[in-house]
Amino acid sequence: MPITRWTRQALPAMLDDLRTVVELETYSYDKAMLTQGLGAIRALVEERLGVPDQAVAHDGGQYGDVLELTYRGTAPGTVLMLSHYDTVWPIGTLAEWPFAIADGRITGPGVFDMKTGLVQTIWALRGLRELDLPHPNVTYLFNGDEEIGSLFSRRHIEAASADALASLVFEASLDGVLKTSRKGVGLFEVTVTGVEAHAGLDPDSGASAIHALAELVTRLAGSGARELGTTLNVGLISGGTGRNVAAGRATCGIDVRVARAPEMARIDEVFAGLRASDPRVSVTVTGGWNRPPMTPNPLSQWLFKEARAVAAGFGWELEQTAVGGASDGNFISALGRPVLDGMGAVGDGAHARHEHVLVEHIPERTALTMGLLTALA
Repeated sequence: MPITRWTRQALPAMLDDLRTVVELETYSYDKAMLTQGLGAIRALVEERLGVPDQAVAHDGGQYGDVLELTYRGTAPGTVLMLSHYDTVWPIGTLAEWPFAIADGRITGPGVFDMKTGLVQTIWALRGLRELDLPHPNVTYLFNGDEEIGSLFSRRHIEAASADALASLVFEASLDGVLKTSRKGVGLFEVTVTGVEAHAGLDPDSGASAIHALAELVTRLAGSGARELGTTLNVGLISGGTGRNVAAGRATCGIDVRVARAPEMARIDEVFAGLRASDPRVSVTVTGGWNRPPMTPNPLSQWLFKEARAVAAGFGWELEQTAVGGASDGNFISALGRPVLDGMGAVGDGAHARHEHVLVEHIPERTALTMGLLTALA
């Protein structure tokens, strides 16, 4: 099979490019390093594919910039290829955890989530060109704020996907399985304001914000519905000024995951109805929904069938799954547009020190992208 043979031959060069990209430290909260990293990624893309037919850069302000590069194809239509270049790893991580390849595994900060997928996108188009295979136009969209909610890039992702034949998200796969369903995510903060008082001398005049928040945390934790795929996790909590002071203020940060859109409205009602048992205590809720659920809409199911047929042509069986994490694919899916997620690496350990990619799967994942682009031509 020419495609799979080509990707196997290209593997050493792909690994060299992966090292280059992983060694660009691109922490989501460091704008200077994000800007530097994106410049290097653009240079790499142009070195492998030439100057794009169209390039648009969007200044992200405090967030990482968004870069769109479009390369003209040989067939009508455009396929959007989404890759985020930011990682959760602070600057300096690379010094203590360098890029390395050993025993068929690649390790390093961001290698699984999701810099391997980013490199695969570049080589997929290069391979189609070298093999003279038909393909639609390809638009690369690189965003630098995915790990913190795509607060800036969402509008550009939605706009870029509007007329696309398909959108492919190069987040890591789940053991090679594509992700066609993801949970929606809500990020909320509950702030409780009480009445400070000396806990020993005058306990009755105080109204502890911490005590009130403890009541609310229990209530929130019980508001999930696991049978519907809804969970609420209070992951951060702070408050008070001293052990002998009735706390005047306390806050908690909450992560909400929903598998179904109607659950968003129910959870909104839960937060709207939060009240402390002590009338002297006030409760304020801030935050909101970061991503809607990604559910298998009809166009995405058609796209998965196309990808599965491509894989079958290579002699592979391709499956789909639902996961609890969210990605930029959630935005596109919620608009009813065709999107496939999990097109990237095979490995494990996203956001963890055991993050790694399995080398043997890089050629086949790149071949899958090439085959799908050709099928969409």
